Amino acid sequence: MDDKLDPLRDDLPLMANTSHILVKHYVLDLDVHFETRTIEGSIVLFFEPGNRPRKPSSPSEEAVPSKSNKSHEFRTPEPCHAPVTNTRTFSYKTGCNDFEICGKGKKETFSDRDGNHDNQQQTSGISGSKCCCDTGHHGSADFVLVLDCCDLSVLKVEEVDVAAVAGIERLTRSPQLVSEERRNWIIRELMSLPADRWREQLDYYAHCSQAPGCGELLFATDMWSLQIRKTGVPTATDFPRAIRIWYRTKPEGRSVTWTSDQSGRPCVYTMGSPINNRALFPCQEPPVAMSTWQATVRAAASLVVLMSGENSAKPTQLREGCSSWHYYVTMPMPASTFTIAVGSWAEIHPGACSSNDVATETAYPSKADFSYTAVCGHLDYPCRFQNASATTQNVIPHRVFAPVCLRDVCQETLLRLAPHCLSAAHSILGTHPFSRLDVLIIPANFPSLGMASPHLIFLSQSALTGSSHLCGTRLCHEIAHSWFGLAIGARDWTEEWLSEGFATYLEDVFWAEAQQLAPLEAQEQQELRACLRWRRLQEEVQNSAEELQVLRPNKEKTGHTSDVGASVIRHGLNPEKTFMQVHYLKGYFLLRFLAKRVGEEIYFSCLRTFVHTFHGQLILSQDFLRMLLEYIPEGKRLELSVENIFQDWLESSGIPQPLTRERKALKDGLKQQVVTQITKWIRVNRRPSKRKRREKREVFEKLLPDQLVLLLEHLLEQKSLHPRTLQSLQRTYNLPKQDAEVRHRWCELIVKHKYTRGYGQVEDFLQGDQGMGVYLYGELMVSEDSEQQQLARRCFELTRAQMDRASAQVVAEMLF
Repeated sequence: MDDKLDPLRDDLPLMANTSHILVKHYVLDLDVHFETRTIEGSIVLFFEPGNRPRKPSSPSEEAVPSKSNKSHEFRTPEPCHAPVTNTRTFSYKTGCNDFEICGKGKKETFSDRDGNHDNQQQTSGISGSKCCCDTGHHGSADFVLVLDCCDLSVLKVEEVDVAAVAGIERLTRSPQLVSEERRNWIIRELMSLPADRWREQLDYYAHCSQAPGCGELLFATDMWSLQIRKTGVPTATDFPRAIRIWYRTKPEGRSVTWTSDQSGRPCVYTMGSPINNRALFPCQEPPVAMSTWQATVRAAASLVVLMSGENSAKPTQLREGCSSWHYYVTMPMPASTFTIAVGSWAEIHPGACSSNDVATETAYPSKADFSYTAVCGHLDYPCRFQNASATTQNVIPHRVFAPVCLRDVCQETLLRLAPHCLSAAHSILGTHPFSRLDVLIIPANFPSLGMASPHLIFLSQSALTGSSHLCGTRLCHEIAHSWFGLAIGARDWTEEWLSEGFATYLEDVFWAEAQQLAPLEAQEQQELRACLRWRRLQEEVQNSAEELQVLRPNKEKTGHTSDVGASVIRHGLNPEKTFMQVHYLKGYFLLRFLAKRVGEEIYFSCLRTFVHTFHGQLILSQDFLRMLLEYIPEGKRLELSVENIFQDWLESSGIPQPLTRERKALKDGLKQQVVTQITKWIRVNRRPSKRKRREKREVFEKLLPDQLVLLLEHLLEQKSLHPRTLQSLQRTYNLPKQDAEVRHRWCELIVKHKYTRGYGQVEDFLQGDQGMGVYLYGELMVSEDSEQQQLARRCFELTRAQMDRASAQVVAEMLF
């Protein structure tokens, strides 16, 4: 990798001018079209003015310059075919009178049944509006709204006449206001409703989103943004508080993946990576732009729509062959956390339970009292931390979905692990931030082992193979993100360690608790995993650019934005960064280092306090570090300081010196057991092919999956291994049936030693475990063996069309 990186290629711009205006709520109304691989419809954005007023003297500052040098000519769109009716399918029921759109007479009610907020069909209309705005460019005096947007076809932008909603007058205490002021006043009152009126608020948002347009707005697009203005409106304060954007995604859009599932059926899912959700809908992507949302999605009746939503949505049939799904959230979150998956997913239900699993109970008592009386520090929303019943709910309602062909393995492994992992997380950190969870086994082209979003976890099929170990640890990792990454987010996305470091550290803690291991056994298991991560960190540091090894690259400017609120994500577009684990590993080792220095009892007590104090908020590294140090008595801070931690761990490349000293002094019990087995295998490999009859046969012990990984990694360091040794290895440990982490190391051995009898296993891995196989392509090409290179190119051609874009780009650079 080049030591010098190109910021114009590697940095991802966050263009939205969030300092001037903020989206507080999104209402999406979308249709999914598999025949054209597009999602189209409308999104209504509800705004409030930001904290920094626009400076009249510098009108051009609203739109941060993008990488394109094109001038932006604001225009009204060419005639488009946006639908004029909105067949919305959810129903609301509140304590107030029903609403209706003037002239439509269609009513909707919001209902909350059995805690699942299920939906019933109602239809309502939306009026198309005449174009009533000037298409000319009126200079730079108008305020310009900048949204993050890429790979979208924007068809029309219009102001929404929320004052046309019958019954909306109950929100306006000043009916004498003129129409424009009245519309803005309505939205302000709507946003100020208290959390205990969340149902009513969602109802208002829904009806306002269906109101007719009252004038098209001028808009322009460039590579990374959508820019909108209203003629004669000079400030964000006077800009419309509700606008509707008609748009269509593009098949090549980088936020949306169209593919087939493991049963060969078409499906689509979003990743929020590497360009987040800007190719799914126009939005504000800086993390400070926290918002709520509700979405109605229509698709073929045979499909299941899963989404980041608080309710367990059920389909409503609209017409023959078409169903509608509605989801919502009431906890403000960054738009990048919104996730959707549409496919022929089957819900996995419990079957007959076997007894040889991690545990038989489905609930554990909490280890500590997690009740708090302090008021939460976040914006007002219906918070579970203030709900007495939620604080004691150790297992939240959860569902598992997968392609039909994976039903049995999911039932046998994933479905029975989920309650144990959820309960273990609660026993460590307390209240689950989210009320429910769906887990989906994602298609084979998913480029990682898992991804967490509010109420929805994507899990790779690679986690299902072998024993329950990999599935359990990965599920624990994604569950940990409910607290670190979602409920508590980084204010600057370059501080990824605040999410991934915590999740990596906590996955070991949760998994030990889920297995109900004795303290000594848990410690040995965690030390073994630390040993494996130490080896990976050393490899990453040796094989990556120094710039990518720094966890806090912006240093003292971390969290800073431009006057308009725009910023960039350092190296956010670099495809190689996608496959790096430095922010996982260095973050993990920092947290582990701190836990050892201060003692686990103090450490976990501090973590629980930290979660309660900062949930629902965005943080910087120093917020956590300062609380931890304040939690420790001054005489026992052991020379720890925020500045020293920044310098040693977060703001320098390479391996931190404190970690190097710690690893040299460590002796691992389970590792020593592996070392003994390595010695035996080296001895076997040195023996002549014909053994003497009286020669003693080596006896090999059964090893844990992590021990097998360590064994194979050490054997990879051997200059040569005979085919008979590799054959014996495969037979002794049944390597083709082990989990994906073990099989990956086994495939490396096959490639390194040109074990031709194992090439079929390498091909299977590259096709079935695409999220883990990128490194193997490089190994196959580096060997300069024609048969291995042909194998690599053959597998790539078979999977290229479905492969994740970043993965395909990296592999193509290796092969051609």
